[in-house]
Amino acid sequence: MSRRTFLKTTATATLGAALIPQQLFAGMPYHRPDDKPVRLGFIGVGQRGRNHLRNALNFPNVTVTALCDTDPAALTQSQQMLTKNGRKEAATYGKTDRDFENMVKRDDIDGVIISTPWEWHVPMALATMRAGKYAGVEVSATVTLQESWDLVNTFEKTGSHCMILENVCYRRDVMAVLNMVRQNVFGEINHLQCGYQHDLREVKFNDGTKPYGGGVEFGPKGYSEARWRTQHSVDRNGDLYPTHGLGPVAEMININRGNQFLYLTSMASPARGLHKYVVDKGGPDHPNAKVKFKLGDVVQTMIKCANGETILITHDTNSPRPYSLGFRVQGTQGLWMDDGNLIYIEGRSPKAHQWEPDEAYMQQYDHAYWKKEGKLAEGAGHGGMDHFVMRDFIDSVRNRTAPPIDVYDAAAWSAISPLSEESIRKGSTAVAIPDFTRGKWKTRKPAFALDTV
Repeated sequence: MSRRTFLKTTATATLGAALIPQQLFAGMPYHRPDDKPVRLGFIGVGQRGRNHLRNALNFPNVTVTALCDTDPAALTQSQQMLTKNGRKEAATYGKTDRDFENMVKRDDIDGVIISTPWEWHVPMALATMRAGKYAGVEVSATVTLQESWDLVNTFEKTGSHCMILENVCYRRDVMAVLNMVRQNVFGEINHLQCGYQHDLREVKFNDGTKPYGGGVEFGPKGYSEARWRTQHSVDRNGDLYPTHGLGPVAEMININRGNQFLYLTSMASPARGLHKYVVDKGGPDHPNAKVKFKLGDVVQTMIKCANGETILITHDTNSPRPYSLGFRVQGTQGLWMDDGNLIYIEGRSPKAHQWEPDEAYMQQYDHAYWKKEGKLAEGAGHGGMDHFVMRDFIDSVRNRTAPPIDVYDAAAWSAISPLSEESIRKGSTAVAIPDFTRGKWKTRKPAFALDTV
């Protein structure tokens, strides 16, 4: 796929927030006595970028010094957010597609949040890292396998950190289950399931004037994510969006920190849903009814890990269905599933062979992040997850420390997309997953969400 300009495409890009309205931040300001000034720049201030901007402004001693977007309206709205918050207007960039390269060279920026179409993530992150700044990159971080290596190699050459902003790692129930895994509630973990099962048809198509639905246009005639995201469904067949599910379960089994992905195999169903949607909504004579979509309606990928675990990832975005990330965490003592909020622990659940609601477990094992800052997170977006991902990025920049979700995670989690495509092209054969840590995973220690109450 050619690297399209992000002209107009970041204006309302949500990058994973599709169909989820963002609320104004409702919590109290986050503050600790040791807060030091942090200066941030933002590349891409469409819907998702402005959500990050809104959350950043809730942190004292955070200054937004620069904004970059080729859509003047997005820049205007972002400047209004700053002034309404009592902040100074930021310097703006976006006169050309590569004006971000000028922005990251500023000496009054410590970290950069990147919320743009997928194909721009790596060029922008590399420019940021080479300029000596922290990069916070929206998901997925990379599109190609080479881009994953580019992120890793640039970090190892420059020492500049890159954090993938995977907010689902901070979901309240997911963090409670992480606590349970670490406290051996499920016994030895041997199998996990996850995915991205989300009806995106009204994101991939619209009427060219509003972001969700109302028509069957995409590409130059579409608006918001339909301008760029849908083309991936035309050109590619694989798990195009793995990290919302994979990131959380990877943390549970210490991938890149004592464990490693070894290989995967992927399989795709026929591609029917997007064509049917176009015909149903636009008629059989609409020009887009002639488009051949490569992306299978359901793509499933199985990963084998160095410590023996298996992970099943499901990508399902072309069909009518309720939203689900399909989490299942299974061990020798029991398992949890988020579909239905169900749990079963042998010897602990009231009845043998019968599920019980997980509510009591969620309360008992509620993570320290949420116990301490749950009220602060209210209204931050995605049920409060966005507060914590921003907090950890800002803290890493402030303290000049490695982020808890680092460049190796960004590379490995995102690489599942091109590797799944390769497996499908080769008849669902097994494909090796590179060791982006170059062996360091054997001695690296877990770093994510280690806080305890």
